Amino acid sequence: MDRTIDKKEIGRRRRRRVLIWIAGVGLIAALGWFGLRTLRPSANEDTLRFATVERGEVINTVNATALVLPAFEEQLNAPVATTIDRVLLTAGTQVSAGDLLMRLDRDYVQLQLDGRRDQLAVRENSIELLGLEYERDLRELTYDAEIKKLELSAARARLADARRLLEIGGATEEEVEAAELAVRISELASKKLDNQLAYSRNSLAGRKRQLQLEVGMEEKEVSQLSRRLRETEVRAPRDGVVTWVNENIGQQVTEGTPLARIANLGRYKVEGSASDRYADQLAVGLPVELRTSTSRLAGKITAILPEVNDNLVRFRVELDDPSHADLRPNLRAELYVITNRVDDVVRVKNGPAFRGGRQQSVFVVEGREAVRREVGTGMRNGDFVEITDGLRPGERIIISATEELERVTSFKLEE
Repeated sequence: MDRTIDKKEIGRRRRRRVLIWIAGVGLIAALGWFGLRTLRPSANEDTLRFATVERGEVINTVNATALVLPAFEEQLNAPVATTIDRVLLTAGTQVSAGDLLMRLDRDYVQLQLDGRRDQLAVRENSIELLGLEYERDLRELTYDAEIKKLELSAARARLADARRLLEIGGATEEEVEAAELAVRISELASKKLDNQLAYSRNSLAGRKRQLQLEVGMEEKEVSQLSRRLRETEVRAPRDGVVTWVNENIGQQVTEGTPLARIANLGRYKVEGSASDRYADQLAVGLPVELRTSTSRLAGKITAILPEVNDNLVRFRVELDDPSHADLRPNLRAELYVITNRVDDVVRVKNGPAFRGGRQQSVFVVEGREAVRREVGTGMRNGDFVEITDGLRPGERIIISATEELERVTSFKLEE
């Protein structure tokens, strides 16, 4: 038969069931918590890049490339068409003004010089012959003019005699007229000879002047060929370093063909180039920073070239220290044009975590965790990013790329 259960027993059983349920729920919650802790995203610290937020300056820059060139580089060209006979100094050799670099074949230039000298001698001889002819013709014309003057005087005397005879009846009118005609003919002939004499003097002087000019031209050609003959010995025009030399002995070179280059490696200039997208940001006088493998050199833009080639705008830079030991000919380096600068702002080192937006999220290190946080950014360059909101000096953030953790709000840091 049924037995009535004590109320106390019923309470104990009820409390036991409640405790069992509570313990079960707690066990499940604990297991869930430990499971989530176990399955929570994590990353190894050694694979990440960290940076500490600090205060300092941030400069806005335009990225460019720089080509370092000698402050001057002089090119030596072939003076005439000839061949390379001998090369005495090679690229990289330190030279002084007057040092012999190479010899060119002299024979062709020597033949040209000898030919010009012969032509000069012919011209000079022509001047001597013209002088003799000038003296001869001038004397003959002078004698002819004097003879005509004498003939004119004789005709005038005959005219006077005919007139006297006409007065006493010893001559006729026709004889007087004939004498007058003879006088006029003699006068015209005398004037003609005087004119011919003047013309001969002027024309002969002009011919002589022409030959003298031709002689002068030949003398200049001889002088120029003599200089070219000396230049077949190619010498350094100034102190410097041979940066290039044509070492192809026996090669035929035309007049003006480059033979060697000499540069002064004590001073350098810089040619910069940047994308034409930044053309409106570039201006003469802007400071720049040239970065080599071991140093940073300051300078400024001195000129901007007007043309744009291959989507690049080119400009010239003058360095504060153009003789720095790190500079080398044809060295290519990074160049930063400083367009703006802010001082004493919150900044952090730049890295792949900053993708260019004014507002973005970064992971902030809190103990052994990295927690996502929204931050505001301002000016930036290749070194630093200005933080306008969300971070304080002294905090550490992750600046490496974290695309694989894009959907998580936090993750563990493992050693």
